[in-house]
Amino acid sequence: MKRGSFGELNVTSDRPGVERRVFSGEGATVAFTTLAPGHSPFPHSHPHEQIVYMISGRARFFVGDEETILEPGDMVVVPPGVEHHAQTLGDEPALDLSVFTPPRAEYIAEER
Repeated sequence: MKRGSFGELNVTSDRPGVERRVFSGEGATVAFTTLAPGHSPFPHSHPHEQIVYMISGRARFFVGDEETILEPGDMVVVPPGVEHHAQTLGDEPALDLSVFTPPRAEYIAEER
């Protein structure tokens, strides 16, 4: 059995103002991402479906040609291959939990 604890997950910095902690199983990867206020947005896409759940803070999410504001408890689906990014709103960091399927190999490498 694979077991983890948020406080024990490896912390990686994707770029200034962005930190990530990941945990993967055979069928999915979860990533806790913290976006600092004023971080530089990074529009990107990937072949994974992504479901984003906002834990704390606020962020404006851009998914394709649409945008929405996520607050704690809100969720959004990012379809595979669709360009997306987020901007933190306010002075508080935004913490989200993203579920990716299939698992992200590059994130699995960050677990070690």
